[in-house]
Amino acid sequence: MGSDSAYPEEAPSRHRSVGSFHLERHPVTNAQFARFVEATDYVTEAERKPEPANYPGVDPRLLTPGALVFTPTPGPVPLDDWRQWWRVVPGACWHRPEGPGSSIAKRMDHPVVQVSFEDAAGYARWSGRRLPTEVELEYAMRADHPATTYAWGEEERPNGQLMANTWQGRFPYLNTGAEGWVGTSPIGSFPANRLGLVDLIGNVWEWTSTLFAEGSDREVADRLSGAGKASAHGNPYHAAVGETLRPQACCCLEDPKRRMKRLSTPPGESTARRVVKGGSHLCSADYCHRYRPAARQAQSEDSASTHIGFRCAV
Repeated sequence: MGSDSAYPEEAPSRHRSVGSFHLERHPVTNAQFARFVEATDYVTEAERKPEPANYPGVDPRLLTPGALVFTPTPGPVPLDDWRQWWRVVPGACWHRPEGPGSSIAKRMDHPVVQVSFEDAAGYARWSGRRLPTEVELEYAMRADHPATTYAWGEEERPNGQLMANTWQGRFPYLNTGAEGWVGTSPIGSFPANRLGLVDLIGNVWEWTSTLFAEGSDREVADRLSGAGKASAHGNPYHAAVGETLRPQACCCLEDPKRRMKRLSTPPGESTARRVVKGGSHLCSADYCHRYRPAARQAQSEDSASTHIGFRCAV
């Protein structure tokens, strides 16, 4: 698993063993999550009003339920500031993914999004399952396949076929759609892998139970702050070589609630981050080439956004 030829957090390439396990065929859908909420009266993190006591020193007026929503820009923009295409939308949640006025009524067979790690783990417990580990998810992505670049081989589009729901066009302003879908797509809209599993690559990033390693945390922090530098050898997937690495906010970004919590947290303490895998419909060849089995990102446990979901394991 892993890779020595792409993003730093994927290295080193190494061998790992995994015991037998069962992985759900597809990510949890809106319909499935709705049954969970109906049965338990569960309220997701995005729907809860943040408790002022948990954010000392933060203006209470800023503590509003909501979540992160991707919004395409009107045209080309410099790719060094994720705030141009991500915004916090009050009222955005799993059944209103883009905020008030949006709906999942015609998306019940799409993966549920706007769910935090706690939300995903809560569903898994209710269903008698668990979240998969990073190793399990990468094993399933590779489907016992040799360590190729993509889950299906070395060609991104074998015989011209689009294999996963990823960004088609120029990020973040022009998306011509993956097989007609802009945003999430119904589960199983793209080819299954050799194990019969669908949507392991693209569509939505998927939570794992694996905590993100501290060493990788520092590398990601460097990139988000603009401290890292790209090189043709060390990072071939960025369009411009030699420039400051772009914040990887098409993938995983800091939820404003986490930023507020960080500003009010004593030194030495931090919000835990989990590994997410698989890439999403926002991953593109010209900005975020993470629709590969080796790709991994850190995501704060309390984050919810329009491109992260999950599936369960046993």
